[in-house]
Amino acid sequence: MTWSRYQTELLQTLAAISATGVNRDKLDIDEAFSCLVYWVHACTAKRRRVYFVGNGASASMASHFAADLGKVSGVATEIFSDAALITATCNDMGYEESFAYPLRQRMIPGEILIAISSSGNSPNVVYAIEAAREIGGQVVTFSAMSSENRIRSMGDLNFYIPAETYGMAESSHAAMLHFFVDRFTTSRISSK
Repeated sequence: MTWSRYQTELLQTLAAISATGVNRDKLDIDEAFSCLVYWVHACTAKRRRVYFVGNGASASMASHFAADLGKVSGVATEIFSDAALITATCNDMGYEESFAYPLRQRMIPGEILIAISSSGNSPNVVYAIEAAREIGGQVVTFSAMSSENRIRSMGDLNFYIPAETYGMAESSHAAMLHFFVDRFTTSRISSK
């Protein structure tokens, strides 16, 4: 593969992004991002938090974008990446509970969970989504790979990228999340 071909593939993959709401109702991409921006504004206005979860590179993205959103926009964000918390939870309750258990301890109705999973099938991400739903939180998913992945239809808002490799999925999710943070930040500046 050449750099030129990789760029072309990335652009084609990003052009194929889709967004759905509850019941897989197809949404316009810009409207979907506007909805996410609105939800985070509403959450922040009530002094509530936005949680991010993911595994591996998606965990790095969860940390990265929680930091960006918090630092640049003053949004209260939280991730569950503390090694002591993860190992204790996994040891005592099982890996599937690594995000769901602390989320149940902290999340309150009206807060937002942003779940990132390239495969869309990570059990601990699925459990976190189910926990957020039980609590009354809003759920936003970012997934890739199979169009039938589990989390693609679990959120109130679902962003899907038809990437076939982890590299392409992760690069696309990073671009999408940067777009969201930039759009949110711009909307805060223009609304002042």
